[in-house]
Amino acid sequence: MKRKNIYHRIEWQTQPIFGLGDYEDDSVFTVQGLLDAAVRQKRILNATVPACCILDPDGDLVRYLVQTDQGSKSDVWPCYHTDLYLFHHAGQEYGVVGCAVGAPYAVLIAEELFALGCMLLVSITSAGLLDDALAPPFFLLIEKALRDEGTSYHYLPPATFAEISADLHECIGNTVRAMGIREGISWTTDAPFRETPKKIADVKGLGAAVVEMEASALYAFAQAKKKPVVCFAHVTNRLATAENDFDKGEDNASKRMIEIVRSVRRAVIVKRD
Repeated sequence: MKRKNIYHRIEWQTQPIFGLGDYEDDSVFTVQGLLDAAVRQKRILNATVPACCILDPDGDLVRYLVQTDQGSKSDVWPCYHTDLYLFHHAGQEYGVVGCAVGAPYAVLIAEELFALGCMLLVSITSAGLLDDALAPPFFLLIEKALRDEGTSYHYLPPATFAEISADLHECIGNTVRAMGIREGISWTTDAPFRETPKKIADVKGLGAAVVEMEASALYAFAQAKKKPVVCFAHVTNRLATAENDFDKGEDNASKRMIEIVRSVRRAVIVKRD
């Protein structure tokens, strides 16, 4: 008998997540409350961030900027958990936070960045390849992501996917395609070492081409809070099953990341104007 796809059998309304249904309620613990405490304790006078910021879960871009003397650590970033690095490219300032791996961590940082003045957030995360027809490394714009993590369910009601905003997708689509960047579906998981053959077959059946750890939560946050977030996957490996897996190329593709973010930022600004 042909096995049915597990995701079609799941009753999403019965997911064991506390607080389902309270999406309109305000949180007692707020990002502003946390930042106010950090600003006070660190004696920061003007806590701000650039209008365009980057999440760099692997930390490759941060290390590249530091090693090439292009980036400097912000002294007005009040986050307790991370450092924000600043750099300039083509006359514009950017902020980048490295090593924010996983859905809860990424969304925590996203909340803080937008509270401090960020107007566009771009995440570029390392991802594993599921599609046998493709070969790493390459970049992929994540159009939508399977919600196989917990964070997104605290922002949006249960559903199979979280998606990039349609307006934002339309805004950057031509730019992304002109750069030769693929578009597709990812599987966001909280458990990278539980990517079993059965699960991989199931998510491939739903169209997932890659697997990563942040996109579905970031898109759920973006939709709930009406914030512009774009998620890219830097697809670098076949889940450590092939020779030369995780070879990212020269400078770990950091220059390419900067060009992607610059192009996305310009497309968004042109659209707004």
